[in-house]
Amino acid sequence: MLSAEIEALIDSALREDVPAGDVTSESLIPSSSMSRAVLLAKESGRLAGIEVAARVFRKAGAPVSFVIRIPDGRDFRKGDVLADVRGRSRVLLKAERTALNFLQRLSGIATLTQAYVAAVRGTGAKILDTRKTTPGWRALEKYAVRMGGGENHRLSLSDMALIKDNHLQVAGGVAEAVRRVRRRIGPKMRIEVEATNFASAREAVEAGADMILLDNMPPAALRRVASWVDGRVPLEASGGVTLRRVRRIAASGMDYISVGALTHSAPAIDISLEFES
Repeated sequence: MLSAEIEALIDSALREDVPAGDVTSESLIPSSSMSRAVLLAKESGRLAGIEVAARVFRKAGAPVSFVIRIPDGRDFRKGDVLADVRGRSRVLLKAERTALNFLQRLSGIATLTQAYVAAVRGTGAKILDTRKTTPGWRALEKYAVRMGGGENHRLSLSDMALIKDNHLQVAGGVAEAVRRVRRRIGPKMRIEVEATNFASAREAVEAGADMILLDNMPPAALRRVASWVDGRVPLEASGGVTLRRVRRIAASGMDYISVGALTHSAPAIDISLEFES
């Protein structure tokens, strides 16, 4: 069952694309015309968003039959049929672009995430997303990360405390910042502190941080911090992470690696709606 937030996003997307009718289809196609179509993969990848696509077609007009051939979280190959769709021709055409926008975008995120997860396999490091998401799409994009085998960092600013450089510019030193945040949020919510070198990482651990975010540090510096921390708190590496570099970063002893590119730079997967009758 899709959340009310996602249902509203689908409604908004359909209104955006069809504010006053589909003038082409309504001019050319009788309202009684029925069609069969398939969602066809034009390249290989990891699927995410098929249930969202199904909901788009059903919201566009009844009756629509949408039969999923490949579920979310599964790999597909170029040429695979992802779903069979049947219904009024006008309805299928009305829903086509909106459904594909969701499906292509989310599958792109899942596919890129899968590549990062594969790159660090065997190191013990886990791939995290960030809050660098499309406004309004965060729940869906973080779902796509999970379908790719990654894990979600905080969903919002309300989920955990992350003390970064800009906070410290205003609030003062690390120890004082951790103390003030802990007093405000209590003992159950995690506090993560951003560090940019060994000294600031040590200061954060000694101040009582529950997790350390090591930002834009080279692998040699990451290894030094990991050796000194020795498992006392989880370590997260961030900044400048690419597929080429991610395994080397993971091998430096990191527990987590956060990758903003998963959601802000994933290329859409090529998927099309092909009418068969």
